[in-house]
Amino acid sequence: MAAESGRQFWKRSAKLPGSIQPVYGAQHPPLDPRLTKNFIKDRSKTNALPMKSKKASSFHEFARNTSDAWDIGDDEDEDFSSSSSSFQTLNSKVAKATAAQVLENHSKLRAKPERAQSALGDVPTNCKVIKSSSEAQLSRTSEEACVRTPLQKQQSLPLRPVIPLVARISDQNASGAPPMTVREKTRLEKFRQLLSSHNTDLDELRKCSWPGVPREVRPVTWRLLSGYLPANMERRKLTLQRKREEYFGFIQQYYDSRNEEHHQDTYRQIFERILFIWAIRHPASGYVQGINDLVTPFFVVFLSEYVEEDVENFDVTNLSQDVLRSIEADSFWCMSKLLDGIQDNYTFAQPGIQKKVKALEELVSRIDEQVHNHFRKYEVEYLQFAFRWMNNLLMRELPLRCTIRLWDTYQSEPEGFSHFHLYVCAAFLIKWRKEILDEEDFQGLLMLLQNLPTIHWGNEEIGLLLAEAYRLKYMFADAPNHYRR
Repeated sequence: MAAESGRQFWKRSAKLPGSIQPVYGAQHPPLDPRLTKNFIKDRSKTNALPMKSKKASSFHEFARNTSDAWDIGDDEDEDFSSSSSSFQTLNSKVAKATAAQVLENHSKLRAKPERAQSALGDVPTNCKVIKSSSEAQLSRTSEEACVRTPLQKQQSLPLRPVIPLVARISDQNASGAPPMTVREKTRLEKFRQLLSSHNTDLDELRKCSWPGVPREVRPVTWRLLSGYLPANMERRKLTLQRKREEYFGFIQQYYDSRNEEHHQDTYRQIFERILFIWAIRHPASGYVQGINDLVTPFFVVFLSEYVEEDVENFDVTNLSQDVLRSIEADSFWCMSKLLDGIQDNYTFAQPGIQKKVKALEELVSRIDEQVHNHFRKYEVEYLQFAFRWMNNLLMRELPLRCTIRLWDTYQSEPEGFSHFHLYVCAAFLIKWRKEILDEEDFQGLLMLLQNLPTIHWGNEEIGLLLAEAYRLKYMFADAPNHYRR
């Protein structure tokens, strides 16, 4: 029984309601035959991963250890590899020689004089070219960066550094702005006046929240903007009590009856219960890989209501059970409200994502035809990189602090997660147009788009991104024929 309970809850039985569904594209963007030549993995020597004996007690450990849709070595990835007999029969020496030849040709194309002059220091010829300080920080692992073999560089589809999910959310602005200016104090006071009124003006609250919500009032503001809390002050306490009791009624009815471990106070167990109950209540979609990411911003924001320091290394066992139950229930209901507006992203074949990626392609073709033609020239499909942008709402492309700031605006904008996100993705893509146009092959373009250097972004960068997205929406949202040929 111990081994059974240690397995992931959505993989225990394919017959249970809400079990994980084999959705096209949920694990990786569509497979391209050219990529398989360069990223073939020799599975014959792969050993089973050892079971973790210690559960994560801090959010940093949880985020680092959690397996999700984009981790290397997923079960579905292994199944795909084992079912492809042509990959297994390929001679390893031929694969190694081919990979070495591809890397050599690729490095010759990338070694341009202007890039050599812009480098900060001498770079060995057999190492990866470092374009920015953020990329250097992610790719530098002592001396291993220069001694990797070509085969090691081509082991996954595609290779990308793992960006930490938690990137010091208390650092609200990485640009070095003072903690609290006079203007910010005025804004905070205005928020407090709105929230303390007998009937909160939600339209005014959305208007104030669009440029960002102060950390001190973000938890209650998010509850209101998501529709979880009523605007009437007198009804809020009773509503919270009723909804929290309702959630733990679901836990007792559906989760505890199938699990021996009851109410474990760890991040993994809390997230497992949230996702399990959501999958049970939404059998049309069930659990789809990527939904787990959407719980994180809500959980971190509601946790910050009780924790002053960073939550990166915070041990949740230090909190009382009542506080943890409140955070868990609030995260569940707010995540459910979010997914109600984008549920077609996670039903069979994920039609919502397919439509959004197609709309992104049409929009980019009108606002920056040069970038669009560059993709067509090297046969890069938008689905190959934008699927993850839509499935995870850019959470895998941005630090968590930036995601939280982005969601301030999404919850203030009408149909922010379902409609405005399209224009944010378009602005985000055009932001890197110079780097995109500098890449002159298929592999380089795809690796760039899946490894964009945003680790040092803060409020300033997100503010500029949102401003450009709003401009695009103002130009095209009410005139869809403008981006149709």
